[in-house]
Amino acid sequence: MGHTVVIAEKPSVGRDIARVLGCRTRGEGCLTGGDWIVTWAVGHLVTLVEPDELDERYKRWQMSTLPILPEDIPLKVISSSRKQFQIVKKLICDSDTDRLICATDAGREGELIFRYIYMKSGCKKPFDRLWISSMTDEAIQEGFRQIRPGAQYDGLFRSAQCRSQADWLVGMNASRAFTLRYDTLLSVGRVQTPTLAILVKRRKEIEQFKPEEYATVTADFGDYKGMYFSEKLDPDTHIPKPEEAKRIADDVKGRQATVRSAETTRKRDLPPQLYDLTSLQRDANRLLGFTADKTLKLAQSLYETRKALTYPRTDSRHLPPDMIPRVVQTMKLLPDSYQALVPGALPNGKLPVTKRTVDETKVTDHHAIIPTAKKVDPATFPEDERRLYDLVARRMLAAFYPPCEYDATKVITQVDEHSFRTNGRTVLANGWKDVPPLENPPKPRKKAKAADEEDEAVLPPLSAGDTRTVKDAAIQQDKTKPPSMHTDASLLAAMENAGRELEDEELQRQMKGSGIGTPATRAAIIERLMQVGYAQRKGKTIAATDKGVQLIDIMPQEIASPEMTGRWELALDRITDGQQDAAKFMESIRRFSTFLVDYARTNDKQASFPEEDRRRKGKGRGKAFPSKPVEGAVCPVCGQGGVVETQLAFSCSRTSDGCHFTLWKDCLTRGGGPELTDKLIRLLLEKRTLQGSTGVVSLADGRIAFQPNDRPEPTVSRSILYQKTRR
Repeated sequence: MGHTVVIAEKPSVGRDIARVLGCRTRGEGCLTGGDWIVTWAVGHLVTLVEPDELDERYKRWQMSTLPILPEDIPLKVISSSRKQFQIVKKLICDSDTDRLICATDAGREGELIFRYIYMKSGCKKPFDRLWISSMTDEAIQEGFRQIRPGAQYDGLFRSAQCRSQADWLVGMNASRAFTLRYDTLLSVGRVQTPTLAILVKRRKEIEQFKPEEYATVTADFGDYKGMYFSEKLDPDTHIPKPEEAKRIADDVKGRQATVRSAETTRKRDLPPQLYDLTSLQRDANRLLGFTADKTLKLAQSLYETRKALTYPRTDSRHLPPDMIPRVVQTMKLLPDSYQALVPGALPNGKLPVTKRTVDETKVTDHHAIIPTAKKVDPATFPEDERRLYDLVARRMLAAFYPPCEYDATKVITQVDEHSFRTNGRTVLANGWKDVPPLENPPKPRKKAKAADEEDEAVLPPLSAGDTRTVKDAAIQQDKTKPPSMHTDASLLAAMENAGRELEDEELQRQMKGSGIGTPATRAAIIERLMQVGYAQRKGKTIAATDKGVQLIDIMPQEIASPEMTGRWELALDRITDGQQDAAKFMESIRRFSTFLVDYARTNDKQASFPEEDRRRKGKGRGKAFPSKPVEGAVCPVCGQGGVVETQLAFSCSRTSDGCHFTLWKDCLTRGGGPELTDKLIRLLLEKRTLQGSTGVVSLADGRIAFQPNDRPEPTVSRSILYQKTRR
């Protein structure tokens, strides 16, 4: 019998799987044992080619070559990962290998990583799919017992491939077309541009906001208070003129007040739902100050390394029924600091199940994020991981607690023709509010109360017809406030709901699948906007930059529309489910790419981007910085000339003889890499790969690339040949 090769997404995951399978013999890029061989990718090993690798004529950015619409976009091996690709290819194509198991992350991107490796290696062997939601040994063993044929995930792959190719077609065509049209290096994307549009819209709302003054009147009835309201006002408590507020206050002081109505309604606040990734990122931002990207990295570490959380890249907030016994076991195995809270979630030792928590029809690729049924000691975790684990553990407990029950009282008190409203609340049972969201919740900071903020006070017994005397009437003046700047939490909410900030959970459910990006990609989209200079953080807030505003101003509504991007995401989900044809989707993307190029060519919108963003031209380069040779460096393109440093770039000394080698000094900075110096160039030309404190710079196959230490693939890759309109 031949070997079975298991392909994981990362070395750490591969080692966990190998341990469970008993593979203890170390090989090159793999672990072996018995009939099993476990190998791994390092994130993406294979990606789509760049346009200039598709055809020589695309090396120069020219409007005449657009749109670029290949029927098929070929794959290439990522140069920095070539060695590991060759190892995986050799193992899966080996004649002794008769079975493959795809064990990459159980989601759309994980499926793409494996399938691209499989296709590029030319392998035709059958493969199965390992699909797990936890990295505990028990979950891995259970996954192997329930292994499924790879063909069952063909829809997921078609969706992933459509996403990958759609981003390529829209990004490559739009970025080139608008860069050429505005003579400025511009990055345009199917997902990042509508996300930026949300930030630009909010910035404009704030800048265009005109505050309006208003006043409120609060009457003191002795044992309770009430705020003046009128059906003629909007909002109904805002009195636009201070003199009118003074007149009302003077009218009611010392007068008799009569309770017109007093209604008490029994109400219930339902417990919060379990976390999916987006809701976890929002709460971690709101309660802990974590960015969306930081939360994802911490959750991924708690999943992969600590085995303390289930799979984090999920968009479901529900569990399947077969998880009920495991949740009970998980609660009993929670650290000691949570055990005092467990009985409220397990009354009489049984889990109270409702459709808010357990509903198989609402579980997608993975169930909600919960702690694993593994005894862990959070005290041994890094501080931020411990705090995030605490958030998830408390949410799981709170989700199974009973509702908070209270009596809501609404009293309307009449003083002559003036009406005053009073709201009261009497809590009958705390329910899930006995589980604070954090281990040590910070004390709420006192902030100035808005004039129209109505308190919910404990009220005396009141009935219609009761009378009081108005002891006093206070006037408070204020101004209307502009919308708040976006934070990670509010931007994620807007992305999830395609630009609509929905708090209503039912509306959120109806919008499911039609947001911008996916839970797994939204954090990266936000970070990408920072990298290309379209957005910036100010404390906890995120705001569009001037460059970002200018970009959206010149974009057609179709690419800037969160709703259109949401429809695309819904279409990708339907491709996964076999409800939509992938070829028709890609044809619509090709038509859209053509539209964007035509729009860039013909629109008459004007924009003035910052000088530092304007593309570099050969004419006049280096006037303020006399060119000088880089000692000992030989041109890597022609092999004959030397390397010359100018103010902005390094190039070949034989440029006049036709050699087009050029490296812009800042060509890596947009992806978080270093600015190139003469010392760095000498070392790079000598060693071809340089490991630094933040990542790896490599020079291979006519391209320079930067791969951060915490990323599985390069964040920036540039041709080393001179291209007139980009660097």
